[in-house]
Amino acid sequence: MLTRREVNAGLLAGAFAAVPHFAAADEQKTIFLPAPRTDGGVSLRAALQKRQSIREFADRPLPLPLLSDLLWAAYGINRPASGDRTAPCWRHVQVIDIYVAMADGVWLFEPKANALLLHVAKDLREETGMQDFVKTAPVNLVYVAHGERMGNIAEQERILWASVDSGFIGQNVYLLAAAEGLATVFRASVEHAQLAASLGLPSQQFITAAQSVGYPRS
Repeated sequence: MLTRREVNAGLLAGAFAAVPHFAAADEQKTIFLPAPRTDGGVSLRAALQKRQSIREFADRPLPLPLLSDLLWAAYGINRPASGDRTAPCWRHVQVIDIYVAMADGVWLFEPKANALLLHVAKDLREETGMQDFVKTAPVNLVYVAHGERMGNIAEQERILWASVDSGFIGQNVYLLAAAEGLATVFRASVEHAQLAASLGLPSQQFITAAQSVGYPRS
């Protein structure tokens, strides 16, 4: 019988292999992110002191190195041997994907390759929330759960535990944002069905929350 770590490693490998354009490294469909910075920076206590929700964003994209740091902090791999992540997960089964909505389209974060895979070649930022600022925030993270990976539990439990996992990820984003002087806000006000349709999500996948990130508006 496979261990949960082996299952998670298989899920990562399967996701990686399922993207036919990935091996070709088509620059229009794949963004290979720079290696994230995994040491240095402010102390945890300093980041906690600065952590806050900010809902006003400058119209300025995040540079790729900083976007890489952000996504690694959110839910990147911090133990390569096992494929385990920077955030804990329900029953040690990784059920959350992060979709990154930016002006040039919606990208799926692939932690194993530290890459962004083009998912929808359209600016869907406005659909990621009900607030006005989402359409101009440079980055909107959309947290999507794989319900089919959660076994034989009730739908309400799936939503609960997937939302808990998303909350862990969201707090990691908050701390990285505080450390880097970025603005962010975790959001539940999302037209879930409409956004799921625009993303073309399968029926067993569902959106838990979204989170806007960018430079604060001065």
